[in-house]
Amino acid sequence: MKSKSHKVSFITVNYNGIVHTDHLLQTIFEKDFIFDFEVIVMDNGSQDNEFAVLQARYPRIKGAYLIENLGFAGGNNRAIEQASGEYLYFINNDTLLPEDAGSQIESMINFCSAHPQVGGLSPKIMYAVPENLIQFAGSSPLSAITLRNQQLGYRELDQGQYDQIRQIPYFHGAAMFVPKIVIDQVGVLPECYFLYYEELDWSCTITKHFELYYFPQAFIYHLESASTGIESPFKIFYLTRNRIIFAYRQRRQVVRLLALCYLTFIAFPSNICIYLFKCKLQHCWAMVRGLSSAYRWILGLNRDI
Repeated sequence: MKSKSHKVSFITVNYNGIVHTDHLLQTIFEKDFIFDFEVIVMDNGSQDNEFAVLQARYPRIKGAYLIENLGFAGGNNRAIEQASGEYLYFINNDTLLPEDAGSQIESMINFCSAHPQVGGLSPKIMYAVPENLIQFAGSSPLSAITLRNQQLGYRELDQGQYDQIRQIPYFHGAAMFVPKIVIDQVGVLPECYFLYYEELDWSCTITKHFELYYFPQAFIYHLESASTGIESPFKIFYLTRNRIIFAYRQRRQVVRLLALCYLTFIAFPSNICIYLFKCKLQHCWAMVRGLSSAYRWILGLNRDI
């Protein structure tokens, strides 16, 4: 007898984060969902094979241990290859599902089913600690040239001020609920970024054909601390690099040229001066390497990074 297709595929990427991933899986498997589901965990080149450990604890999970870290997009794309759900719920491994996640996900399914123009949903994202503090409630569009925008609700107490469904320009990468038919039409996440900006780029591709919505009737807890924000040289490298690549990929003609000029000749030296003033020489070097890597990518010289 042919097995019933899964309704929802939960997808998460693990990288040396077995403790967080284990807690997430607990919040999934402890639920009594009325819809069929599967869970796919892609271990993105952890030091040890953490997928094998997790599968021993949760025999129902699918996935694999990748011997190489393929980045955020690469790990999720390998999971997409295994997914059989009508809806794919991409969630960070350091998130937790709330108690009534079942009814929330059903609401997302019903909304997508009733509105075929929907390309995906982002739930409200709450910090796990402190309580009742919002991380994400939608965002404004990126400006055409400076690539700046505002993340709505960030570090605000949740008092119901963001409880209306509304169209948004971009997903938040920590939680993305996407109909499989959308991915079949527009393709998977772009793998040229490795880390940061891939969900923004993917959102731009999706919104050429569909609409994205912030859906506050569903939420998820994010274990990322509200007090963090330390910018490591590693993070600075990829933010510098990928902002330029994003401008090149998602802007056209004169706007593309203006955006690249702004990022290269205004934003870059301005930030370099700030880090020099703070005596953060490693951050300066990370920015220089990021700028070089971005233009080498644009010229086709290091497309494997």
